[in-house]
Amino acid sequence: MNTEPPSRIYYTKPSITALEIGYANDAASNGWGEHCYDYIHRFEAMFREHLGVKHAIATSSATGALHIGMAAMGIGAGDEVVLGDINWVASAAPIIHLGATPVLVDVLADSWCLDPVAVEAAITPKTRAILAVHLYGNLCDMDVLREIGERHGIPVIEDAAEAIGSVWHGCRAGSMGIFGAFSFHGTKTITTGEGGIFVTNDDALYEKALTLSNHGRAREETRQFWPATIGFKYKMSNLQAAIGCGQMERIEELIAGKRRVFEYYCNALRMLPLRMNPEPAGTINGYWMPTIVVDDHALFDRDALLDAFKANHIDGRVFFWPLSSLPSFKPRPENIVSHSLSSRAMNLPSYHDMTDEGQNRVITCVNKLLALES
Repeated sequence: MNTEPPSRIYYTKPSITALEIGYANDAASNGWGEHCYDYIHRFEAMFREHLGVKHAIATSSATGALHIGMAAMGIGAGDEVVLGDINWVASAAPIIHLGATPVLVDVLADSWCLDPVAVEAAITPKTRAILAVHLYGNLCDMDVLREIGERHGIPVIEDAAEAIGSVWHGCRAGSMGIFGAFSFHGTKTITTGEGGIFVTNDDALYEKALTLSNHGRAREETRQFWPATIGFKYKMSNLQAAIGCGQMERIEELIAGKRRVFEYYCNALRMLPLRMNPEPAGTINGYWMPTIVVDDHALFDRDALLDAFKANHIDGRVFFWPLSSLPSFKPRPENIVSHSLSSRAMNLPSYHDMTDEGQNRVITCVNKLLALES
């Protein structure tokens, strides 16, 4: 009798091949001195081309990219930035670091992203930006948000940390706002271990962000070690960028892997009382994190599903909490959708080489719980 436990199913993990390892070895062996930026510049160029933007600055995280970009915009004390209540804290933290105030508004029940009506209602004379976070690969309605922004003279920033592979009516997520930020954390569709990138088509904003990203030293400055202002140190290393170059060569394969996993789940769970990540007409969802949201009328015990996952050696990952429910933020009980989503939702394990057998183990747990409680 076989008593060995089944293999562990991670909620996500990267796909690293000999290609990435070879580039990392080369960077470790040769990427020093005059070559210390070679892979960084190559990675930035590859990402610019993929996204179709003019400028890119590789950073240590998406949080750093947001911080640099907002600082370059001049966002600071007394300013407000509007964003969705359902988000990871990394989207709001740079706003607070700059002395500004995050204004948390409700999200839409279908996309879990910014509700444009709530955004417009929250705009005041202090509003400096709208932060559109493309949650779990889902897309904000960029057409409506940009129209609101243009009408009020307020730029839209894209937090596309989770949206590599997502496309809004022909435009890649992250390419449509005044600037965009991406994450290459080990959980993301492509990874550099830790890392991020700032992207923009705005020449003036790019120059400001580039100066800030280099401790405040402008690139045209001829004096050595002469910063014109106080900047930041959010650089990506050449070693990380080397791995990123390998990932970028495989990016379409990696996006396709995420979509394959999502589609398998979606087909298997279609008869249950739940919804998954939407893909409206004219858009493509990169499906970074397949997510179920159980219908209001159906009973659902999230802790019971987490227990079932744990018993079957499956990692569980909860839906983000509303930021307004956390101790560091002002309560926003009026954000009804945001507060209703968290308890009814779960992320499902998803990685590029996940097998049908592994997905079936996850599906069985979800089926048993919802069949029992519906």
